[in-house]
Amino acid sequence: MPGVSARGLSHEARRQLAVNLTRVVTLYRSILDAYIIEFFTDNLWGTLPCSWQEALDGLNPPQLATLLLGMPGEGEVARYRSVWPLTLLALKSTAYALAFTRTPGFQTPSEFLENPSQSSRLTAPFRKHVRPKKQHEIRRLGELVKKLSDLTGCTQVVDVGSGQGHLSRFMSLGLGLMVKSIEGDQRLVERAQRLDQELLQALQKEEKRNPQVVHTGPRHCPHHVVRWVDPTALCEELLLPLENSPQSEARLLLTGLHACGDLSVALLRHFCRPEVAALASVGCCYMKLSDPGGYPLSQWVAGLPGRELPYRLREGACHALEEYAERLQKAGPGLRTHCYRAALETVIRRARPELRRPGVQGIPRVHELKIEEYVQRGLQRVGLDPHLPLNLAALQAHQAQENRVVAFFSLALLLAPLVETLILLDRLLYLQEQGFHAELLPIFSPELSPRNLVLVATKRPLGETFSVLETEDS
Repeated sequence: MPGVSARGLSHEARRQLAVNLTRVVTLYRSILDAYIIEFFTDNLWGTLPCSWQEALDGLNPPQLATLLLGMPGEGEVARYRSVWPLTLLALKSTAYALAFTRTPGFQTPSEFLENPSQSSRLTAPFRKHVRPKKQHEIRRLGELVKKLSDLTGCTQVVDVGSGQGHLSRFMSLGLGLMVKSIEGDQRLVERAQRLDQELLQALQKEEKRNPQVVHTGPRHCPHHVVRWVDPTALCEELLLPLENSPQSEARLLLTGLHACGDLSVALLRHFCRPEVAALASVGCCYMKLSDPGGYPLSQWVAGLPGRELPYRLREGACHALEEYAERLQKAGPGLRTHCYRAALETVIRRARPELRRPGVQGIPRVHELKIEEYVQRGLQRVGLDPHLPLNLAALQAHQAQENRVVAFFSLALLLAPLVETLILLDRLLYLQEQGFHAELLPIFSPELSPRNLVLVATKRPLGETFSVLETEDS
């Protein structure tokens, strides 16, 4: 998807981008703030301009992917069946123009061409217990952290929210970095420590089998710490150097792979401490940000009208645009789930008007169910009588509007990257207001990892050497 690069924007240009984003989000807030499960109860289709309805009505899923989302299938040429209204074309162009580009500087990961489950860029011991998506993420972020550590002279990496320790293990046992891993869940830490020892033994066996491959220097497993990081307070443990790194000489690099909600905000605040020289953070779960506290952070965005991002907007910013476009191109029956759930909402409201948008635990194999069967199972899951009399004709009329539901959801998804851009831009501006240097880079393939923008910050400018971080290792 095309977009704007944060790398090429001056401080003033970033501030102007924030102004433009708040204006656009305000203009299209009714779409961004809508819940797709209320498509029928709130007549969401009727909230669109009539000219938009005429342009989008009847488009099948592949046409929506190509014409609206701008993501055609391989070899496909976009062909409009009618002249679209300028206001709809303006929305599409604006969504492309103001969102940070999510296209990395490399092609679709060549590491999975031979085997879609195994990265050719990682040896077998580092792939064990790690899904392909995570293999791609730990390799890409780990290599960037190593380069950033070398450029800034850091002596220690702190991996915050380290989970099972896959990134920490790769950075320490694969790249030779001194790593402290901080994770609040005792069970995850214990599993990480077991996996550390398993990997260490596997690497030692590999060296015995291949004595010609010489590993220089001792191997260091990550140092694991069980600690919840309070986003509102300073975590001294996070800033303490390892035993073999004197306090006066310690230069820390903070990192977090999809640090959830306020955790990525905590990383920014700890970066302001003098012990920390660099930061490489990939955020996620924007809907879990505290309000206020997690957004806005910068004085500039805090002073803008229309800056407010309620829960629904932040939740929408976490959707995977590329993945949904691929689903549209395949036009599978799974796309009807939103339509079925919206139809279920109409039945729930009639039975209990005060019950709105209740959670419905996953109903298996939705695409194989008739709409009335889905509704009956859904009623049971929300504690209502599954044998309530149903208006079958009304349900079938809802099902006939499946493509409209998909079209409205696609509109919201097209705009969602603007919300993510505003959140991340606010973080860039916050760091710049503190006198630091910050950039955003698309680091992962968005098809594999939708939250693929890494925020890189340093205390001093890196100048032209920053371009080293954008390259893919050979």
